[in-house]
Amino acid sequence: MAGEVRFDTASRAMWSADASNYRRIPIGVVRPRDTADAEAAIAVCREHGVPVLPRGAGTSIAGQAVNTAVVLDYAKHCNRILEIDPDARTARVEPGVVCDQLRDAARPYGLTFGPDPSTHNRCTLGGMIGNNACGSHSVAWGKTVDNVHALDVLTYRGERLLLGPGGTLPRGADPLHISTQSHSDAESIPDALRQLGERLGDDVRAAFPELTRRVSGYNLDQLLPENGFDLAKALVGTEGTCVTVLGATMRLVESPPARALAVLGFPDAYTAADNVMVVREHNPLTIEGMDAGLIAALRAHNPNETTSRALPEGGGWLYVETGGATREEAEAAAHAVVKAMKPYGQTGSVVVSDPVRMRALWRVREDGAGILTRSPDGGEAWPGWEDAAVPPERFGAYLREFDQVLARHGRRGVYYGHFGDGCLHVRIDFDLLTREGIANFRSFMEDAADAVVKYGGSLSGEHGDGQARAELLPRMYPKEIISGFEEFKAIWDPDDAMNPGCLVRPKRMDEDLRIFVGMPRLSGKPELAFAHDRGDFGRAARRCLGVGRCVTGSGGVMCPSYRATGEEMHSTRGRARLLFEMANGEVITDGWKSPEVAEALDLCLSCKGCKRDCPVGVDMAAYKTEFLAQRYKNRPRPLTHYSMGALPRWLRLVARVPGLPRALNAAARRPRLAAVAKRLGGIAPERAIPPLAERPLRASRRSFGETGTRGRVVLWLDTFTGHFDPVIAGDAVAVLTALGYRVELPAGEVCCGLTWFSTGQLGAARRVLRRTLDTLRPWLRESVPVVALEPSCAAALRADLPELLPDEPDAKALAGAVRTFAEVLAPHAAELTELADRAGPPATGRRALVQTHCHQHADLGNEADRTVLGALRVDAEVLDSGCCGLAGNFGFEKGHYEVSMACAERVLLPAVRAADPDVAVLADGFSCRTQLRQAGTREPVHLAQLAADALGLR
Repeated sequence: MAGEVRFDTASRAMWSADASNYRRIPIGVVRPRDTADAEAAIAVCREHGVPVLPRGAGTSIAGQAVNTAVVLDYAKHCNRILEIDPDARTARVEPGVVCDQLRDAARPYGLTFGPDPSTHNRCTLGGMIGNNACGSHSVAWGKTVDNVHALDVLTYRGERLLLGPGGTLPRGADPLHISTQSHSDAESIPDALRQLGERLGDDVRAAFPELTRRVSGYNLDQLLPENGFDLAKALVGTEGTCVTVLGATMRLVESPPARALAVLGFPDAYTAADNVMVVREHNPLTIEGMDAGLIAALRAHNPNETTSRALPEGGGWLYVETGGATREEAEAAAHAVVKAMKPYGQTGSVVVSDPVRMRALWRVREDGAGILTRSPDGGEAWPGWEDAAVPPERFGAYLREFDQVLARHGRRGVYYGHFGDGCLHVRIDFDLLTREGIANFRSFMEDAADAVVKYGGSLSGEHGDGQARAELLPRMYPKEIISGFEEFKAIWDPDDAMNPGCLVRPKRMDEDLRIFVGMPRLSGKPELAFAHDRGDFGRAARRCLGVGRCVTGSGGVMCPSYRATGEEMHSTRGRARLLFEMANGEVITDGWKSPEVAEALDLCLSCKGCKRDCPVGVDMAAYKTEFLAQRYKNRPRPLTHYSMGALPRWLRLVARVPGLPRALNAAARRPRLAAVAKRLGGIAPERAIPPLAERPLRASRRSFGETGTRGRVVLWLDTFTGHFDPVIAGDAVAVLTALGYRVELPAGEVCCGLTWFSTGQLGAARRVLRRTLDTLRPWLRESVPVVALEPSCAAALRADLPELLPDEPDAKALAGAVRTFAEVLAPHAAELTELADRAGPPATGRRALVQTHCHQHADLGNEADRTVLGALRVDAEVLDSGCCGLAGNFGFEKGHYEVSMACAERVLLPAVRAADPDVAVLADGFSCRTQLRQAGTREPVHLAQLAADALGLR
């Protein structure tokens, strides 16, 4: 076949889990390029009697996307939209098309694809068909099954069928079909299914609940004549247990041109749930719900976030989205909902129609699944009983009884979900580490299933049954229906080779639990404190739950190497899986010496984007540091660890020799000498060596601004500012003294140790930091703020320093004393505006493109920067460009140049090239400025330079 065939250890490890509690090592992974590849792969598996598991993005939460089988992964290659027919309102797609990809393609026609799970920017349509996925707009547009028109499918025995209403469709009905010789018994499948529907019709009508969110079990109701004997819809939600989907024709719906969001506050989630039927009368697009616990978890996860402050007062909330032909019409519909809900216990409301503010509020809800998996003290919560649904008119009563079930089993959970459809999402603090805890898990699941059935509900309302709930199906359906499920699968898959053990004759829900069977076996104490994971590297390595935010194509910072290569190994999720398996030792057996883990981490930029953007706070930069520290303990290191890893030391030595910086700059301009230097230092030959400042900034004066009416600050003279861009420090001093600060400089050298930290040289990093603490101790004793101009230094001192020296009080004091330049200026916004107005506008006006440093994004935030730019009357566009690609030493290391530049070319460099000549490019990070300079765009500036210019101080 033309596609990828991967039976290597790393691939088997990375595809061993989905977003559920379960783990099973696959036989291998196949990534077809087209339908011919899929047919060839299944033919080989059939020849050898090997089971097959079709899979999309791997974000399934019930465990249906893991098995001891050959995984057919359609996400990478089979992702073409073949046709959109706006008149018929249909789209023909391959199974690897991402949900948002289809929605974006349909938007110019005023259409959209209705189902939109919270994973809409990475989940595939093949996976949505497999799970019968729904999403927040199901009250308006239903589940995936309601939006499927036809399916092109392949059985394990090689039968190729085109399915739709009435059974099979003519071969020429859909050009998805690639000419192939179908087996002669293919036509017997519809006949057998028709007979099954006729025989079980009355049982199905009696046993299937009248429920918009019934996802559990097979869709035997689609075999009934009143439902059109629709075999395409009958296969939706079969979780890869019957066929593999090669193509689909999906239904599109009209998308309102404008939307508004009404957020309604209630005293608690019960009251919100009690009143969803009133909201439904207004025919909104969405009725979502959240509990106060989710907001508490969000704020604990990200103390710098501000979006939740926009929520109205309350302990439970409903998100109600409305649509209209105009923004005013959508807003009016939202206000009508607010007015209608006032008599029903509403504690407050807010209506938003600005798309940016709406997206920010929606992200609070969409990140719920990940946020709730960890408490601030490192406590863990898990899926399992994840998405049951009941009739929405009974939702409030069910929610109260569900809380009683939790209490009876000593468990806690936080709610969110699709309240308008009676569907509840919850992550629960199950103990999956001990046999006693697992017994409690099983007992809880059985009682929870009985409770949802009591209220006429479905065990699954969105994510499918999988291994998590299939064992419980006999509690929901009578034995006649369970037998019908078995016969339905046998008609499609008589060899029981498609995802066996899922749905029919299921595996036990308390087997293959990823946490229990994958307990870490690494010995020894970690080098870092891992304070958020109770000092346990194994606990940190299992933080990733596989929700897949890192395998998206745009938005945010993570994961730049994945976006450059498209390889699972270079995603945060892929790396986390490899580290988990390394800690376990079953598949990856070399521990810290593992070549698979080393290869995966080699292209990790240590940008820390995952630390902020990953809903569960995976910090791959820290894990890479730990890995490097352990791997090279008492062993020779790569050249770059000695050259760039110790760069501050070399630069200090150079600065002590008069004239040496100038001589080195001259040598760097001579190609042969530069090539030798780069080869000796492990530097990429494509890179230029940045020129040193010929007069490095040294603390010749100890203070500036003698009066200090605003108080004292100590300026952190970092390596990069002092030795490469000293003009920035001068401008910073000018601005701070103009605001009335007394700026003081430490007498000795200070360093945050970042270059040693990022290369895993933690002993050296600790020594450097202890010397720094000795130097700064007089200021720390007097609580003088420490102003850092380089974002990576500020982030290292706030976040990495406590991980390296967790028991040293001065380390905590320095972490608390560090301020960014913007954080010092932001409280004086009014004065800055007055000074800027007095200085007068420059002739060309003030506009700027802002490249936020990755470490600032992760550890510091940029609210203060936005405030300062506004105060200086700078019209600033903050780029959603992700990492610049240089990332400290990463982009300079040999072998990384292409990935480094691919990261920059995604958004940053095209945006800079397209900007008008008078637009300043603001980049506070030395790495970002160097990448821009070496890309040959324009000279970037630091906020200190922009502020000095705006205030007339230059």
